[in-house]
Amino acid sequence: MGIKRILVSQPKPDNEKSPYFDLAKRYGLELDFFPFIKVENVTVKEFRFNKIEILDHSAVIFTSKTAIDHFFRLCGELRVIIPDELKYFCTSESIAFYLQKYIVYRKRKIFHGNKSMEDMTKILLKHKNETYLLPLSDVHKENIPALLDKLHLTYTKFVLYRTVVADMKDVVKNIKDYDMLAFYTPMGIKSLKQNFPDFVQKETIIAAFGEATAEAVEKEGFRLDIAPSPQNPSMTMAIEAFIENRKNN
Repeated sequence: MGIKRILVSQPKPDNEKSPYFDLAKRYGLELDFFPFIKVENVTVKEFRFNKIEILDHSAVIFTSKTAIDHFFRLCGELRVIIPDELKYFCTSESIAFYLQKYIVYRKRKIFHGNKSMEDMTKILLKHKNETYLLPLSDVHKENIPALLDKLHLTYTKFVLYRTVVADMKDVVKNIKDYDMLAFYTPMGIKSLKQNFPDFVQKETIIAAFGEATAEAVEKEGFRLDIAPSPQNPSMTMAIEAFIENRKNN
């Protein structure tokens, strides 16, 4: 069976240089982008119930751009004026640069790792006397607070936003029309099951990014066909390798 239509469970890329568009052009693919999950705000009332004072902290750790958006949204709703002295620690350079949306970047103390919290170990240890604020989604990896515990840092963890299943029934008319489904989160797999309870995989190819997503695919009884590897670390590279392998066999 040839691969013609792929459903990617993410928003459509804003950048025309996305490798997905290159992949589509190279192999004549039809791509649809529909997020299978959505993010819900934690309300001011919910936040206040935790009795957390943002201004009692000297630093904040951001693990995603979504966390940045919701942090500044919440501060605005709380009418909290963030002091210039607040330090920002981000798990990657791209997340750190995203702060420019809300603050004057060059006038703030901003630190970042490469891609993970583990990269931040040396940086955090240099600032071990800070009182950290750690805003997260309700669905998050426990390795993040575990690292902070290991480093004996003082921090406050709280849920800033929730990741929930999106209603896909009016967006995707027939899931069986797609030759391949590409997922990036375990919640996306849960959304597939919830939105399309009658879906049977058969010849449909399922691609999963990340170990947790791959585990969710198999846990739900589906066949995992594509997953990034050291040789093909991105989703698009893994998909291309799969297509090429199928062409040659």
